[in-house]
Amino acid sequence: MPQSILVADDEVKIVTMISGYLEASGFQALKAFNGDDALRVFLEKAPDCLILDINMPGKDGLAVAREIRRRSDVPIIFLTAKAEEMDRVVGLELGADDYMVKPFSLRELVARVRAVLRRSEPRPAARIPTIRSGKVEMDLSRRSVTVDGDAKSLTTVQFDILSLLMKDPGRVWTRLEILEGASGAALDGYERTIDAHIKNIRKALGDDSEKPSYIETVRGVGYRFMEQPA
Repeated sequence: MPQSILVADDEVKIVTMISGYLEASGFQALKAFNGDDALRVFLEKAPDCLILDINMPGKDGLAVAREIRRRSDVPIIFLTAKAEEMDRVVGLELGADDYMVKPFSLRELVARVRAVLRRSEPRPAARIPTIRSGKVEMDLSRRSVTVDGDAKSLTTVQFDILSLLMKDPGRVWTRLEILEGASGAALDGYERTIDAHIKNIRKALGDDSEKPSYIETVRGVGYRFMEQPA
């Protein structure tokens, strides 16, 4: 059965165009033309990925993402205009996995859909170990995170960033290195989006940016996962 992708945009032409290309690429396309419809279709059909326009009238894409993140970690890709940099950052802070700036290539959009879906798939346990550092434990096969035994919820991008940092405690990573190492081509190339993801990871772990226990900001460089006591 093909994976289903929900496309939500108030421009009928854009929804039709994206949906047609997705279906030609082997996906099932679900359509919505406003935020309320997008939430209804999400609850009824449980799509595998969402493509949301930020600037829909009424309930916009940010509001839709906020509602969905209360229920699910399903991958979300935002569609934005060039002038909406702050909205893109807010969207990432809400837990979106990626964004595309209009006008965009349909071929690239489908490639990004495949990338976020691939990263969200469970991987064979035999080849992928568990990472432990202090109270934080990551099961890479189940893509689960616990802190002192309590389960924490991370999006696929946030999980990949945390696992990258935890694999080499004490190493300082630049934003570009994190972008390339954890997300590859799936995140536009806008390095400051990493700050939004780190903020969400810290929140999930219960970490304090001013007095961190896990993720430390190295000013002028990037971030590192702090070495933990044995």
